[in-house]
Formats: sequence, C-alpha cells, structure tokens
Amino acid sequence: MDTRKDLREFLATRRARITPQQAGLPTYGGHRRVKGLRREELALLAGVSVEYYTRLERGNAHGVSDSVLEALVRALQLDEAERAHLYDLARTADATARSRRRPPQQRVRPGIQRLLDAMTSVPAFVQNGRLDVLAANALARALYTDLFDDAGSGRGTGRAPNHAHYTFLDPRAADFYPDWNRAAADSVSLLRAEVGRSPDDRELTELIGDLTTRSERFSALWATYNVRWHTTGTKLFHHPVVGDLSLAYEGLGLTADPGQTLITFTAEPGSPSQQALTFLASWATSPEQTTAYDWTSEDHTA
Repeated sequence: MDTRKDLREFLATRRARITPQQAGLPTYGGHRRVKGLRREELALLAGVSVEYYTRLERGNAHGVSDSVLEALVRALQLDEAERAHLYDLARTADATARSRRRPPQQRVRPGIQRLLDAMTSVPAFVQNGRLDVLAANALARALYTDLFDDAGSGRGTGRAPNHAHYTFLDPRAADFYPDWNRAAADSVSLLRAEVGRSPDDRELTELIGDLTTRSERFSALWATYNVRWHTTGTKLFHHPVVGDLSLAYEGLGLTADPGQTLITFTAEPGSPSQQALTFLASWATSPEQTTAYDWTSEDHTA
C-alpha cells in the first residue's frame, strides 16, 4: 500500500467534510470553490503554518509531532477510530520502501479453539484484521453457512473464509444481510483501518486489489477513506433456515495474539431471535433430522 497517498487522501477527505460553521469560523458569504475547509483554514485551526500543513497533506509526515497530530484531530473532529488511523498513517508515511513479504500464517492457539468449542449456545469466531476467519465454533459455522462453503469463502483463490470477499463477491450476501449497504460499508471501513496498521501486509494488498477490480461498489466505498472499529453493536441476519435474527455482537481483542479478535453474538433472552438461535444450534448438530420446514411451520412467537 502507498501510505503517503493514503495519508494525503485521508486528510483531504476529512477536511472536505468539515464546514466553516462546524469549525466555528466566520463566513462572509459568497461562493466557496472548496468543499469543506480550505487548507489555510485548517492550518489556522491546528496552529501550524499553511506550508507545514500542505506538506503533511501531500503525504510528507517526516518529523510530525504528536502535538500537531492531536491539533489536527481536534480541528478535523475525528472520532477515536479516525484518530488511531491518522497516527498509524503518520508513523509509516515517511518510511522507506520495504519488501512486501507474506506475513507468517496466523494460527489460533489450541486454548482459544477449545474456548470457541465450549461456547455451544453462542456463535463465536476469531478473525484477523483482513477479516479472514481463522477459527469458528459449530454455531458460527451454522450462522454463516454460505461463508464457510467453497463458493462464499474465497477458498477458490487460496484464502481463508473472508467476510469482505463474501459480502462483495457472493450474491447470497445480499439476502443474508438485510442491511447490505451497512455491512458493505463496515467491511470497507475495517479494511481501511487495517491498511493503516499493516501497510506492508502483502495478503491484505492482494485482497483489496481483488475486491477493487471485481466490485464497483467496493471500489467506490474504498475511495471514501472512512474507518471504524468493530467492537460492539447489533447485526441483522436473514438466515436460509431460521429466517430473521437480530443479534448483539462483541469484538474482543486477544491480547496474547496481536491482530486477532474474538467475535461473539448473543440474542435477547426470550426473544424470537433467541428461539431461532436455539433452533439453529439443533440444526447445526443434527441437520439430517431437522429441516427448515420444522422451524417455519410451527408457532415460535414470543
């Protein structure tokens, strides 16, 4: 990845979304040819010279201090994910060219796999920053059934099952995610943040290149330079067997395994989603005895 270009575009797109009114600057009417703040206005807010900021926005972060970065965070009104991304880009933007080597294969420790397998009523999996699924329990495989088959996993390209690959390149994802646009935007934002952390990850570069060339929607979202963290929230699913589910998710970083995150899903106790999840667990263990008709033909209302 070209981190200098990423820094340049990230700063330019953040500057374009802040209006003078939002920044507390006076406006004097008339037509503005620049969307958002001008460079000189942002430099004023950050307390640096226009020349210094211009150099920074051109991707030259050599010698930039934390105090300047914090001033830019405040002026651009960045959230925590964007702040971390700015720091990641600034730390690597002026690095010399490095050989792109494939990183060591990330393996999930046996203890983590045992933990996953013990969570029989909670879909859980471990993913890395590229959104590769490194390990999963039986209920997660049942929930993401299309992701784990050959067509949806990306295994045809020699990759592990990958959420971004599935979201953008498998047509079944549009049915699986009722709010597909949000799922797509989340995947891109997570990958954009990972680029800032791991600019020399060859497999990440190859994944993004593949998605950019094969999906116009991915390419358009990638150009927004938006970043976010995947820590907690709610996801909606439309499962081919149990129908609609609304599940709360938690993303827990594994401190002993940098770059790996444990993702879990739970349902509100007594809710239709909880009943559906219970049925899905039964279906996952005995698919030959349980059919979609068993679930949809009975009254499972709360």
